Amino acid sequence: MTPAPSEPPSLQETAAATTAVPSEVIPLTPELLISQLLRGGVLLSLSLVICGMVMTFFRHPDYFSSPDALQRLTSPDSAPHRLPDVFEGVMAVRGQSFVMAGLLVMITVPVLRVALSLGIFRAQKDRTFAAITTSVLALLLLAFLLGGVE
Repeated sequence: MTPAPSEPPSLQETAAATTAVPSEVIPLTPELLISQLLRGGVLLSLSLVICGMVMTFFRHPDYFSSPDALQRLTSPDSAPHRLPDVFEGVMAVRGQSFVMAGLLVMITVPVLRVALSLGIFRAQKDRTFAAITTSVLALLLLAFLLGGVE
């Protein structure tokens, strides 16, 4: 016997109806956009660091057995210090440059998060938070520019 149209559907009918409906695409909310940016940035950074370490130890297996060779690898003078040096080393497939590129990605991810937040606040026409986020982004960029001055 079918229920009258005025009666609410039973629990079994509701469960059957929800399982029969194909999964819907979840809209991208600001929180999801930010979480995807952070997750992707961390995964990219981790991948670059691991690839760089594998390349370094694959090309120089003596680092496993020689403390002197490992000391040369970990000395501050052996790592690329400038952005063009990192790019040049990545193009030449040097492990240390890949590690440094991964660290640079990790540093830039929070700045990209602030920039994404600024875009979201502007799209939402939230002037107060857009102004605050703009000032935070300007301070971050100023810190990067002044940090490079020696």
